[in-house]
Amino acid sequence: MAGLSSPLRVCRGILKELRAVQGPSYKRSLAYNYVMDQFRKNQVTGERYCRAQQEALHASHTYLCLLTSTRNHLALHNIYHGKGERSPEEAAGLVGLRMPTQPGGKGWEK
Repeated sequence: MAGLSSPLRVCRGILKELRAVQGPSYKRSLAYNYVMDQFRKNQVTGERYCRAQQEALHASHTYLCLLTSTRNHLALHNIYHGKGERSPEEAAGLVGLRMPTQPGGKGWEK
């Protein structure tokens, strides 16, 4: 990981993922309260700079990556999940190909 994002950006990203999963009532969830408490607890003040804050930022960035990847995985799974046997036309359409319609030619001339 080249460089970590700012804590505010990571916090907003996590809250965006929570909103995508739970809908508009995400602010009343335990996950929202926990995330906000952790970010408030690990703020850096002018008198304090410690390694624990960097570790918390790294853990939150990792959690954001997990939430985003899980959401993307579910979207791809719903699109490409096996639905039994597919016809050759359907299978070709999934990868952006077309089946020939006449023997001996390219198949898609009119």
